[in-house]
Amino acid sequence: MEDALKQKLEAAPSSGAARGEPIAHHVAAIRKLLGAHWAEVVCAALLLLMAVNLCAAISRKTITNDEIVHIPAGYYHLVAGEFQLNNEHPPLIKMWAALPLLFVQPDEPPPPPNTDDENFMERTWGFHARFWQANRERFAEVTFWPRVMMIPITLALGVLIFVFARKLFGETAALIAVALYVLEPTVLAHGRIVHTDLPAAFAYLLFFFTLHYYAETLGRQQSVDSATAYTGTALLLGFVCGVALLTKFSMVVLLPVLIVCLGVRLWRTWNEKRKRSQALLHAGLVAAVILFLVNAAFYFTRPPLEASDVRWVALKSAPIFSEIITGVRVLSKVIPTYYLFGLYNVLVHGHYGHATSLMGQYNDLGWWYYFPVAFALKTTIPLLLIIVLALGWTAWRLLVKRDRRFLILIVPVGLYAAIALTSNINIGIRHFLPVYPFLFILGGAFMAQLLQGRNKLGTVLLVVLFGWMSFEAARTFPNYTPYMNQLASRHPHWYYLSDSNVEWGDDVGELAAYLKARGETRVSAALSGGWSTLAQYGVEYLDMVSMPKDATPETRYVAIGASFLNGSVVPGDENVVGRRSFERMDLFARYRNRKPEAVFGNSIYLFREHE
Repeated sequence: MEDALKQKLEAAPSSGAARGEPIAHHVAAIRKLLGAHWAEVVCAALLLLMAVNLCAAISRKTITNDEIVHIPAGYYHLVAGEFQLNNEHPPLIKMWAALPLLFVQPDEPPPPPNTDDENFMERTWGFHARFWQANRERFAEVTFWPRVMMIPITLALGVLIFVFARKLFGETAALIAVALYVLEPTVLAHGRIVHTDLPAAFAYLLFFFTLHYYAETLGRQQSVDSATAYTGTALLLGFVCGVALLTKFSMVVLLPVLIVCLGVRLWRTWNEKRKRSQALLHAGLVAAVILFLVNAAFYFTRPPLEASDVRWVALKSAPIFSEIITGVRVLSKVIPTYYLFGLYNVLVHGHYGHATSLMGQYNDLGWWYYFPVAFALKTTIPLLLIIVLALGWTAWRLLVKRDRRFLILIVPVGLYAAIALTSNINIGIRHFLPVYPFLFILGGAFMAQLLQGRNKLGTVLLVVLFGWMSFEAARTFPNYTPYMNQLASRHPHWYYLSDSNVEWGDDVGELAAYLKARGETRVSAALSGGWSTLAQYGVEYLDMVSMPKDATPETRYVAIGASFLNGSVVPGDENVVGRRSFERMDLFARYRNRKPEAVFGNSIYLFREHE
């Protein structure tokens, strides 16, 4: 028996070693897997940090001025098919964001009925006031989950940047491009907001990625055995284009690009019967998928324009009223009525412009150089340096080295930049976001080139620039919306730019907490979105815009948003009778040089009027 026990004891270590062998084997396998996919692991880590940043910002910020409208509109799109509401934006992103509300089940006050004497703006925009009033007790829950839904789109864009950059320039370039994306304040500001701007950037990049894939696939084919060859790539191209058109109306710019590309292919294959048949089939499939998706997003409904909408067209486009109404009636047989009407509203908005400001200037029609200036002020200086150098390097690679890889990146940048430079709507750098991903990829490619051959100077430059960008992202958190770099240090931010560049209403919650901690339940204010959201926090909003210019507010505190200090967003003469333009701009001039008691999120200035 003693011998048997001794044998067991001697065997025990070897048994333990045997049990340890599978563990060691698994660890080695994991290490090998991580080594083979190190770039994907680093990319995932960067995007995980970004997701944490966005979630933390959502928990500290309230909804923006536009989300006041977008969130209930998305919910009404989903549950009631009310696509007339907030029709200046396609429904897809709003519906995506509103999906969690199907489980939250907020109260649903019906939209106002369509009557002959109804005001267009009340029908289009006023519905949200009833929605938020009905859901005041659940405001935090109803506003939290739709914003969380935007994070997957933001992360998906990061993944696409990585995939596209790696395909063109390799893993190092891809990781640098993702790092540029993750640290950019404008991206961090809009990656959590229920709006169409960052999703449009995703759709724009995805379209050109898919177009590049489609062209590569057809370029690899040696012969066409049948007209149905490669139909999958054509269907994918149509799907991506359809999604893009449902993301933001500015994405209609992709239709001419698509038509030109398919037209060139048809022209080049006209004398080859099978390839010509294939090109015609692909064009038909792309068109069919696009039309199907656009109609599906509107539940295949084509109601006639409501009476208030017809009156709106008569008001804004009287000389061509009949032509527009007839055109909508005819085209609505294949395209949803309120897709067409939403596109019309965007065109009208662009025609009349939007009150704005740029470095002390005021205008309704903007400036051609607005977006270059805004980009220079709201982009971190290290990223500006990288992009400027990358664009110069790209020009050299294209013109001298004839490197055609850069065409798929620089053409989309040039196309969208040309549209931006001619736009009359200059209210935010967010409208320039579709260009950003391409610039990140070019920047990543340029920095990767500097690192080739273990270049010490390139390594030092990379460390310094990314250290600076990381510092900017950390010190600005979570106040990314009004971010400006050191070039804008001479004056307050509201002097250089206005509107969503400097204030968008997402700091109202912090203002309300400050006031309530001091026993204040009323405040005289001029805030973006505050007229709606302050009430959700139990603070009464007394509108200063409707007060006489030199009137002294009766409340203890006055809260002025950065855009109202600027003056460009003060309502025009049609809203405030007898107030001339220059009086609007200087309505709150007396507060510009006063020291505020507190500043919230670098966007709301609180002044004490009475002790």
